[in-house]
Amino acid sequence: MSATASAPKAPKTAKTAKTAKTAKTASSAGPAGSPRPASAAIRPDRKNRSRHLYNLIGLLTFVVMIFPVYWLVISALRPNAEIRSYDQTLWPSSITFDNFSRAMDQANFGTAVKSSLIVCVTAVVGAMIMATIAAYAIGRFRFKGRRIFMIVLILVQLLPPTAMLIPIYLQLNDLGALNEYWGVIIVYLVSTLPFATWMIRGFVINIPRELEESAMVDGCSQMGAFWRVVFPLLAPGLAAASIYSLINAWNEYLLAYVVLQDNDKYTLNVWLANFTTSRGVDYGALMAASTLIAIPVVAFFMVIQKKMAAGLTSGAVKG
Repeated sequence: MSATASAPKAPKTAKTAKTAKTAKTASSAGPAGSPRPASAAIRPDRKNRSRHLYNLIGLLTFVVMIFPVYWLVISALRPNAEIRSYDQTLWPSSITFDNFSRAMDQANFGTAVKSSLIVCVTAVVGAMIMATIAAYAIGRFRFKGRRIFMIVLILVQLLPPTAMLIPIYLQLNDLGALNEYWGVIIVYLVSTLPFATWMIRGFVINIPRELEESAMVDGCSQMGAFWRVVFPLLAPGLAAASIYSLINAWNEYLLAYVVLQDNDKYTLNVWLANFTTSRGVDYGALMAASTLIAIPVVAFFMVIQKKMAAGLTSGAVKG
């Protein structure tokens, strides 16, 4: 028997077993040492299913919104007999441009285009100038009644235009503005001014005051700093407000129909009524004319879409 006997092993106690279990759990944990939840493996699948569901909802919404525009363009390219047929298809059997020819040959087409351009361009440019000055005053200066004025700007938007049609007609009649371009221009300008002012104000607030102060230190006046420094930075906000004002003025029908009484002064939306006669409706030419009317707004939007997106996001951060 050897003199040095091996020491007996210590019995495995509950404390030792707990320590081993803790070490095993820590070895299977993540990089931070925290236990990995059992549902971590299925979370990516849930996220993918949610993303696919949202994509499907967005796609269905897009189809519902784009289908009327698609049907408008397709109907403008269909033969008139096929438009009146009960058997409608998503794609015409043959494509024709006769509808566009009849639409442009309609009486007063050129004068309607001229009237719409005069009224809409003047109203939008005037609204942008006045809204920019008003938004700068509200965003930069503190004066008595400023908060009340801002609340009024919002409340005015709650009034439906049709509810004010009779008072507007009476006022224009007293001013001698019936059947005049400038009467419609004033109403369009005033109707878009509150929202344009509010939108541009949100963008003015995001421009640092230090830029104007630096320009004034270099010798510019308050107005000079505004035109040379602030106004160029307002281009995205002006783009967003101008497309809103243009859409409102370009698509308006009721007021132009009531105020403008001569056929040679009708805007394009009122001119569309010429396709409805006692003998029926020329749907092909009507669809073609509607497509032609939509082109200027779409073209203007495509030109300024980048600045418009920047203006909407930048103007919505503060204020």
